[in-house]
Amino acid sequence: MTQPLNWNSKQLTRGWQKGVTSFYWGLGFAEADLDKPQVGIGVPLLEGNLCNVHAHELAQAIAEGCRNAGLLGFPYGVPGVSDNITQGMEGGNASLPSRNLIANASECVVSAHCYDAMIGTHHCDKNGPGFAMALARMNYPGLLLSGGSIMPGCYKGRDVTILDSYDAQAAADVGEIPESEADEIIRAACPGPGGCGIAASFNTWGIAMEAIGLMPPYSSSIPAIDPAKKQECLEVGSLVRNLLEKNIRPRDILTRTAFENAAATIAAIGGSTNGMIHLIALAREADVAFTLKDIQAILRKTPVLCSFAPRGKRTMVDLHRLGGTPILLKYLLDAGILDGSPMTVTGKTLAENLANEAAIPEEQDLIAPLDVPFKPYADMQICFGNLAPDGMVFKVSSMQSPTFRGTAMCFEDPRDIITAVKEKRMKPGTVVVLRNLGPVASGMPEVLVATSALSVPELDGKVALVSDTRVSGVSHGAIGVHCSPEAAVGGPIGLVQDGDTIEFDLLEGRIHMDVSEAELTERRASLKPVQTSHIRGYLADFAHTVTQANDGCVSRWVLEK
Repeated sequence: MTQPLNWNSKQLTRGWQKGVTSFYWGLGFAEADLDKPQVGIGVPLLEGNLCNVHAHELAQAIAEGCRNAGLLGFPYGVPGVSDNITQGMEGGNASLPSRNLIANASECVVSAHCYDAMIGTHHCDKNGPGFAMALARMNYPGLLLSGGSIMPGCYKGRDVTILDSYDAQAAADVGEIPESEADEIIRAACPGPGGCGIAASFNTWGIAMEAIGLMPPYSSSIPAIDPAKKQECLEVGSLVRNLLEKNIRPRDILTRTAFENAAATIAAIGGSTNGMIHLIALAREADVAFTLKDIQAILRKTPVLCSFAPRGKRTMVDLHRLGGTPILLKYLLDAGILDGSPMTVTGKTLAENLANEAAIPEEQDLIAPLDVPFKPYADMQICFGNLAPDGMVFKVSSMQSPTFRGTAMCFEDPRDIITAVKEKRMKPGTVVVLRNLGPVASGMPEVLVATSALSVPELDGKVALVSDTRVSGVSHGAIGVHCSPEAAVGGPIGLVQDGDTIEFDLLEGRIHMDVSEAELTERRASLKPVQTSHIRGYLADFAHTVTQANDGCVSRWVLEK
């Protein structure tokens, strides 16, 4: 027997508790509406953030598109936290917890109201991952839709982005450029609505979700202000109806092969390290065995084929003008980097979606020829060792050698790194150790302010940073993050002292501090435990339930269920 499209909502609209339908009549329902499928539309409302400022408008278009497809779409709100606005501030601690809050809030609203499907709108870094986690957890039919990228700004005839803002500020801090010039760049960089336009965390996730099959073709690359974005919203209802008719669920899409496709795509575009922590989290929610070790093997064999900023100069708008994300994915599929067999939200396989895509144009510098990649292996690599027994995610785009050896300089606050750079205390050959900022200690904030400070010419590619926290996808340099376990739960990164020698080999997947086990045991015995106390309730709740980065910082409940 075919499952009715209102498989879930009929419990309320035609269920034993008929009195609840008073609310539906009050909403203006007609009798026939009681039998229509209901769709929850997740909306990260935050009009004080450019990434989300148009979220309500697009949600209304999605709801209209649902009505046109014979569905009832109901927008609901979830928390939104701007990674950029909160950078370096106390609010930065809220970024990763907001992802888990979005997942929980969506599960709460969608399951409580017996919606038949869910659409999650991806506007800022943690929005899409949170919605994807909810879809995987509930396994209700549904998909993600991107709110679209911001257009680049213009400064003296050249494109500028949020990356230029941070780099200009860092350059002005050390006297490389006048402060007035930095101010002009900062004012010009972000001209309107949309997520950060480079291959930072927002677009890394959007492209990865098209590759994994949870986001419709082209969605990640259509700019926020392009008329095609609203048209996409008006048409998405028909996709959701098809998912309901065919009973295609997220876990039918989120297979092991699909996760491999997503990881390879992130590697090929030179994407953000945040993509990996979210990918691991999504795998845990979908109950798919996919670990840092699995990702390590993919990263070693996948070349960097795109010149997106921050490793290059190009933006998502450039990809859109070339033909959109599908043209890139077709290129990767034909190269054997992707497997075309997984199902997607179109009801077709990835290969079927891409079958009619054109070849990459020759006159462009965004996507490299297969025989002349920007790098023969991914900028991102996974390392294990006595500093990070459960793993550390590296991204090294400004250093040609896969190896580095240097002397530790330890910090507990990213602002102290900025001060050390300004005071010229930071020298080439330094391994900057930034710790006690992991998920339990501090919500794992992004420390772009620190990595930007290290991007000045005399240090860029000549120093390395290792940390138990996260960095923004806007960051560039030699960076190792997501150290597991973190210092606050006894991780060895908490035992490092100034002057220790630290070395890593990206292709061997090894990170090592040159300190004997006997010395480490002695340090551990004398180390005073860090007292983690949180002044915010959301952060205390997160710290008491979160797993470590090698498990994606999901709730412990996800691993125990």
